[in-house]
Amino acid sequence: MSARSRALHATVDGPPQAPVLVLGSSLGTTGAMWRPQLAALAARFRVIRYDHLGHGGSAVPAGPYSIDLLGRKVLALLDELAVGRVHYAGLSLGGMVGMWLAAHAPERIDRLALLCTAAALGPADGWRARAATVRAGRLDSVADAVVGRWFTPAFVAAHPDTVAVYRDMLLATPPAGYAGCCDAIAGMDLRADLAAVRAPTLVIAGADDPATGPEQVADIARRIPGARLTVLPDAAHLASVEQPEAVTRLLTAHFDPEGGGNP
Repeated sequence: MSARSRALHATVDGPPQAPVLVLGSSLGTTGAMWRPQLAALAARFRVIRYDHLGHGGSAVPAGPYSIDLLGRKVLALLDELAVGRVHYAGLSLGGMVGMWLAAHAPERIDRLALLCTAAALGPADGWRARAATVRAGRLDSVADAVVGRWFTPAFVAAHPDTVAVYRDMLLATPPAGYAGCCDAIAGMDLRADLAAVRAPTLVIAGADDPATGPEQVADIARRIPGARLTVLPDAAHLASVEQPEAVTRLLTAHFDPEGGGNP
């Protein structure tokens, strides 16, 4: 089922009365990024996969954007879907939004999973330069570098068709939306907020992630009280695509600890 708030497009799967799990995707992808996990998660949860502001089927207002703005749009979507408290998993930009939600709307977040993300990701000038390049109509000029951080070389060689699907997803992103979210990352520093997070938190890093490396991800786990860190081998930035079975097991066990078994 598709749903749209005043700003965000979302797809809803799974039993209507099941606990709600919201999935936030990376910069330059849509909720379709989570297809490898969907069948298993939708068997246990009502899964809401949303497109960030400026991405996919969501609205594309003029930038700049902020993490605060992106988070508030997710809260508005949940309100319009009449959803109160949810589990949330986010990768990269989706994880940044998840950290903001858990710190600033703790009454809405039950359990939290943060994948391949960072609480601060400088240098800001680099993100603003990328935004300017994309606004000038040259998203294709950054695509190879971006996709090169998403997957390990071994995965690219073994799964060229999958890589092509995600590259096409990136190139289909509205330039104004991609650039606006680059501005949001440039202005983001959530490190001081993380001590306020009370949701049980799983933090997942890709061992070979050149975008948000294991040390950056580990810093999040150190700052969130009681957070648990897992580092996945043979995974770059889109670990949920490169190691789908492992990520599915980890998420299932975290969000359904009594029924999910051990990852």
